[in-house]
Amino acid sequence: MAPGLTSAAACYHRRRFAMNVDVVVIGAGAAGMMAAAEAGRRGRRVLLVDHWRTIGERIRVSGGGRCNFTNRRAGAEQYLSQNPGFCRSALARYPPDRFIALVERHGVPYHEEQHGQLFCDRSSHDILGLLRRDCDAAGVRLVHPCAVDRIARTGAAGTSPPSPHGARFDVVTDRGTWRCASVVIATGGLAVPLLGATPFGYAVAGQFGIPVVAPHPALVPLALAPHEMAALAPLSGVAFESAARCGTGRRAPRFAERALVTHRGLSGPAILQISSYWQFQSYAPGPRAPVELDLLPGRDARGWLAERAGSRAALPHLLSEALPRRLAHGWCGLHGWTGRIDAYPLPAREKMARALNAWTLMPSGTLGFSKAEVTLGGVDTHALSSQTMEARDVPGLYFVGEVVDVTGWLGGYNFQWAWSSGWVAGQYA
Repeated sequence: MAPGLTSAAACYHRRRFAMNVDVVVIGAGAAGMMAAAEAGRRGRRVLLVDHWRTIGERIRVSGGGRCNFTNRRAGAEQYLSQNPGFCRSALARYPPDRFIALVERHGVPYHEEQHGQLFCDRSSHDILGLLRRDCDAAGVRLVHPCAVDRIARTGAAGTSPPSPHGARFDVVTDRGTWRCASVVIATGGLAVPLLGATPFGYAVAGQFGIPVVAPHPALVPLALAPHEMAALAPLSGVAFESAARCGTGRRAPRFAERALVTHRGLSGPAILQISSYWQFQSYAPGPRAPVELDLLPGRDARGWLAERAGSRAALPHLLSEALPRRLAHGWCGLHGWTGRIDAYPLPAREKMARALNAWTLMPSGTLGFSKAEVTLGGVDTHALSSQTMEARDVPGLYFVGEVVDVTGWLGGYNFQWAWSSGWVAGQYA
């Protein structure tokens, strides 16, 4: 407290007179802590603020508490954006190997699981601790909970007079006002509001005339229409191997992973992966393509049925060789194929084969941001420099991590984007 000031007067004093730093990073998650540590390592005076009572909550809960902190395979082809090449520079300059090396320097034990995913052996607190230690070593000052009221250019109405020392912004908070040359927005998207997600980053972009690609839930369970759910209700809780696909063309991969029928629709890794592509279609004119599930991934259903065409067994019993029994019987009942396989003529078996390798379902929507892993859309990357993450028309304003229109696959890709984009901004902010 300033000498001679009462508590109320001290609060007024803090809010009226700006405290000088070089960089204010807003959002103490993965991208924000990376950016803050890197800027501090360059000798910049860095303030890291977050509105939430605890920092890094998304890190803490990720990967079932073990934090799937990166993926060895991360490259531009595993990300969705209206500007698909934007992420290439950051990922090339700070690839997964560099974050893995950081993890190893801190002595964090980890292991690799399928598809190149890396997890902590112990818990996600190891990654949080690593980031906190790096910020501390770089002299970063952390203030939380700290609500940002507004960001204004220096000299704007209601702020301190213009600075002669190169400061560009006043960051007005409930803990004081900080004047700085650079602001890094690392506030994340709208996914998981219970952990503090807000649209603050999009509002800042709008304030400075930077366009925002409409946000949608991504890596999210899909809902089905009531009439479809009525037919699938008996299958709720059934998990099965599948290969999910949506749409056609180069940017329509197949995800060969588990799927799950729920009481509201479909979930499981394969569904979460394909949900981002189903959502991505909303940015294009015309109707969305349905989701296709291959129930016999890696096998030709036509040949599989042909080998059994002479059997006197009913199709549900035959399919139970390859599928969970409940799914085999429910799926056949859904299509009306419950008789003996040898009773069906070739055209009927051809139709069965097509349905087995491409079971077509049209989602009615998603389960929303509360169930989403990440946000699709965000700050339009056409307005940002891929080399620095700085807004092209607002010198000193940077956007990193999930708030940007770059969305990765499930499996550590979104953390890698946080590390890469945060690292890049930290070199320039």
